[in-house]
Amino acid sequence: MDLLNTLVDKGFRRESPTREEALAVLATSDDDLLDVVAAAGKVRRYWFGRRVKLNYLVNLKSGLCPEDCSYCSQRLGSKAEILKYTWLKPDQASQAAAAGVAGGAKRVCLVASGRGPTDRDVDRVSDTIKAIKEQHEAVEVCACLGLLSDGQAERLREAGADAYNHNLNTSEATYGDITTTHTYADRVDTVNKAHAAGLSACSGLIAGMGESDEDLVDVVFSLRELDPDSVPVNFLIPMEGTPLAKEWHLTPQRCLRILAMTRFVCPDVEVRIAGGREVHLRTMQPLALHLANSIFLGDYLTSEGQAGRADLEMIADAGFEVEGAGEVTLPEHRAAGRGGCGSHKEGGGCGSHGESGACGSPHEGGSVCGSVPAEGNCGSAASAEPAVAGEPRTDLVAVRRRGAGTDLAPNA
Repeated sequence: MDLLNTLVDKGFRRESPTREEALAVLATSDDDLLDVVAAAGKVRRYWFGRRVKLNYLVNLKSGLCPEDCSYCSQRLGSKAEILKYTWLKPDQASQAAAAGVAGGAKRVCLVASGRGPTDRDVDRVSDTIKAIKEQHEAVEVCACLGLLSDGQAERLREAGADAYNHNLNTSEATYGDITTTHTYADRVDTVNKAHAAGLSACSGLIAGMGESDEDLVDVVFSLRELDPDSVPVNFLIPMEGTPLAKEWHLTPQRCLRILAMTRFVCPDVEVRIAGGREVHLRTMQPLALHLANSIFLGDYLTSEGQAGRADLEMIADAGFEVEGAGEVTLPEHRAAGRGGCGSHKEGGGCGSHGESGACGSPHEGGSVCGSVPAEGNCGSAASAEPAVAGEPRTDLVAVRRRGAGTDLAPNA
């Protein structure tokens, strides 16, 4: 297919596809799907080989968010029966992070619900970052705390944070349909603050909220312009008790096309499969590893993921390998001058962005909240009814009841 050959060549050169080419990827047929995956896989392997970076979420503060993000189980007015708790203490958060690191995670993402942190919150998170770094010097730490005020990104960087996540989520044109308590411009401003502070910026999207192909292409092109080092792709899980509870639009094939389009537009960036992969990709998750070079390990913020061991087995069975702590995630031209992800040299970090310089952890309340199924519940339960193509898979969604904020061992 001429389109795919063109996109592969552009990906090797870090040249942006046209908007029409990106739309054409989303419009390909199921008959052409494997060709699309193979083509985008060439670009993924060119820049990242067969390495898969593992990331681990720690929900520092769950629920009770004043923002009204329609996708989020922690939103204002949410009736989702999620865990609700106030700030974890630094030692509690460090213990939670240790489970992810032991499971192979190279990055720990610290997330807290809310519009944005107070200065006291930044102090609290800074203490947590220091506690984690004392135990795991080489681990990358990404903070995801909502909208940042002036000077807060710099304080997080000084405390040892490597990255900051703040997702755009959807196109600027439709943003007001999803959230009314803050604006798309607010989110862009926070990503730029992270860049300016020398943090590696992490910013992504949520697919499946009823958006059009044009909206998906618009948000991915906007992300390319912002130039984050990490682009998490979340797949909405319609959580009971939220306004989008009835929005079940995604198929495994649709998810793969979205990931392929993202890879073509952002060829040399860490593309991360974030919330919803178990629910929407299901048995086709291994194919997605040919498109994305990063995933979350274990559970999410307010929902449960498949067993961490199953994640590791999937990576190995698909012919990929877990990226080691000493390996640099980003291509040399991005990591140059920053120490590179995983090296943490003085003045370093995980990004590029020249002298100015997602965790896929979501935010305000979290795009990966309400995202994933319980262990053993990913379409494998013996008592489950046979799956019907196109039917909502509400059986794959389970609220997190273990790990941070509970007395039960985490899934990692």
